[in-house]
Amino acid sequence: MALSLRRGTVTAIAKEHEGLVRCEVDGEACVAFPALTGAVALGDEVVVNVQGRELGLGSGGFDVLHVNLTRGLDLAAPRGAHVMKLPYTPVQHAVRHAEEDGPVADVLGGLPVVCCSLHSQVAPVCAALAGTRVAYVQVAGGALPLRLSDTLRALQAHALIATTVSAGACFGGDVECVTAASAFAWAAAGGFGAVVCAIGPGIVGTASRLGHGGLAAADAANAAAALGGAAVLAVRVSSGDERQRHRGVSHHTRAVAELCLGEVAMAWPTGLDAPDWLVGRREVDVAEWREACEGLPLEHMGRGPDDDPWFFASAFAAGKVARTLVG
Repeated sequence: MALSLRRGTVTAIAKEHEGLVRCEVDGEACVAFPALTGAVALGDEVVVNVQGRELGLGSGGFDVLHVNLTRGLDLAAPRGAHVMKLPYTPVQHAVRHAEEDGPVADVLGGLPVVCCSLHSQVAPVCAALAGTRVAYVQVAGGALPLRLSDTLRALQAHALIATTVSAGACFGGDVECVTAASAFAWAAAGGFGAVVCAIGPGIVGTASRLGHGGLAAADAANAAAALGGAAVLAVRVSSGDERQRHRGVSHHTRAVAELCLGEVAMAWPTGLDAPDWLVGRREVDVAEWREACEGLPLEHMGRGPDDDPWFFASAFAAGKVARTLVG
């Protein structure tokens, strides 16, 4: 369990977003999170983590800047911050959490919470919730840095997300919360119309039905239901060919259905045959999903809306169900 770290020099700055810098270190693609490492500039001497790229894992084929030796040492913690993200690891850092500063509701009062098992479901879900004040909550299971997501930037640019919350080990949202449950309660106290929660991008498959995304969705649904929210599951369904093991309803979705302890609405698009075991489903007309998602980033495992239409239509269905539950 060793880190694979390399020294290098920043040789290019490709793109800078709020909270994220895409750069090159000795010609290799790299991402940096300035909130952790400080600012990044050409010529900086840095240390990067290369393990994900070298092993060909789901980090996206790039290195991650670990420390900026030129301008990232002796950085001060934010004023008043003392609760740690990623505690007792080499990247522990203190941030201020919403539970410390604002009201957190005791119950959700029927607040709809859409639970996604994949980050690629978030855009169509939010498209269906257009006009609703939505809080996005990122939970662990994929990428932990919320700022890594280009999808979230696009959704905020289209006013489809009002704020972002990074829960648990995730970091970099507009708001930080200790747990998904407290994030939902914070959103309820803040008067948001709906919550959409998901893991970050870059999930790595384990071939187990008890994998990251499915279990994260089940945990979120259970928390929402226990707190008096209206949990809605974005069913993972694929219209791919027979060689794809996720063809039809994914085994991860079946695991979620079996692990949900409270009432959960299973959104389902009209016109698609449903498996017998998918009980409690709510069918909705999704004829307008393509028009509603126009201009949004839609990609799942390298496939777009023309390659895998039911995947995106099913996620859109979850957003439509949630919209009917907005108080």
